[in-house]
Amino acid sequence: MFGKYSPHILATLSLGLPLIGSHLARMAIHVSDTVLLGWYSVDALAALVIATSMINIFFFLGMGYGIGVMGVIATAIARGDETEVRRSARMALWLSVGHSLLCMPFFWFSGPILLALGQTQTTATMAQDFLRIAGWGLLPMLGSLTLNAYLAAQERPGVAMWVTLAGLPLNVALIWVLTFGNLGMPELGVRGAAIASVTVQMLGLAALALYAHWLPQARKYNLFQRFWRPDTQAMRDVFRIGWPIGLTMVAEGGLFVASNVMMGWIGTQELAAHGIALQITSIAFMVHLGLSNAATVRVGQAKGRGDNVWMRDAAVTVIGLSLVFAALTIAAFLIFARPLVGLYLDAADPLAPVIIAIGAGLLVYAALFQLTDALQVIALGFLRGVHDTRVPMWIAAFSYWVIGMPVAWALAFPLGFGPAGLWLGLCVGLTLAAALLMRRFWRGWSRGDWTPPSPAV
Repeated sequence: MFGKYSPHILATLSLGLPLIGSHLARMAIHVSDTVLLGWYSVDALAALVIATSMINIFFFLGMGYGIGVMGVIATAIARGDETEVRRSARMALWLSVGHSLLCMPFFWFSGPILLALGQTQTTATMAQDFLRIAGWGLLPMLGSLTLNAYLAAQERPGVAMWVTLAGLPLNVALIWVLTFGNLGMPELGVRGAAIASVTVQMLGLAALALYAHWLPQARKYNLFQRFWRPDTQAMRDVFRIGWPIGLTMVAEGGLFVASNVMMGWIGTQELAAHGIALQITSIAFMVHLGLSNAATVRVGQAKGRGDNVWMRDAAVTVIGLSLVFAALTIAAFLIFARPLVGLYLDAADPLAPVIIAIGAGLLVYAALFQLTDALQVIALGFLRGVHDTRVPMWIAAFSYWVIGMPVAWALAFPLGFGPAGLWLGLCVGLTLAAALLMRRFWRGWSRGDWTPPSPAV
């Protein structure tokens, strides 16, 4: 049995490990921001949690174009359609740029928005200072995501990982200089961290664009030739696939952002602990997200070939790999909760013991949804590979917001479970999503919906 799946395991890891590395490297930059600002002050850390949540909402909304085009490109390459590869990737970049520019007013006037959402004056002011600078990083973030999808569909995902890893020490150095005011520079606080992030993101986008232009096997696609020319039909096609993915990402990401806002109602220390615990779980989630991206490419290739059996074996392989890692993550969260949270705080801070205690308790609840969180994102990867995005959007919205969020609110406030109640509600929403999304993919596979016979047959 293992021999049957071993080619799929090797191929999935060959594609998935660089994608995982890319996500982890990107996450490491956010972790460095969190750790350094946590050392700077608890108020700065709380402001970063809220500000990052707001950026993430708009990032999730716009990342559907880059994620969606990955399956389209993989299918087009399997069919030998060079024109479709170029048109889809180019218009995904167009849509990413347009989305980024439309979001800037929300970042610029974020202070009143955050105050209306119940945040303190200090948190809202510091978060707005951060967002007015860091918001410009949305464009390179989405552009890099799309270029990474373009390269991953050609089974060249490693460059994004190396580019992002190269940016990590630069990000840390810039934060150390600009946030804390070292080497004779003024102490800029959260604004220094924002400048560091945008600088690294812009350099990363430039490096990926140069590589995509240079890559010999990609030259036949002429991605940047007459880039300024619009392609209305391709833009509509990418938008049609991408916007439901973006809303799906918002539905899931918004669940966690809403938990940040509600945690802010409980207290600043609870919000800081929640942000740390959430980032730790997000690091583990990057592995499943990378495997999900690999699943999109592998399933998209099977769709292009019309091979239903190959699709099944590829899907089973990804599920198995994801579940193995989820089991390891559960063990780590249960055994090393306090040391993991403690990494984010200055031990000399008098509030550190309280925040560590709260964060360690939340990681125990995070262990509960590792399996279901893994399965729901893997299922989404499968469905994106077969270009099925609208129904999964409604499934996600129902699971996260009709069920998960009301349960989280009820447990946290009326029933008095506090922070633990919020996390139990997250677990409920993710579990329901995993069950419904997996059911949709496998039902479609069993009926042959995802690999219809070629018209030439």
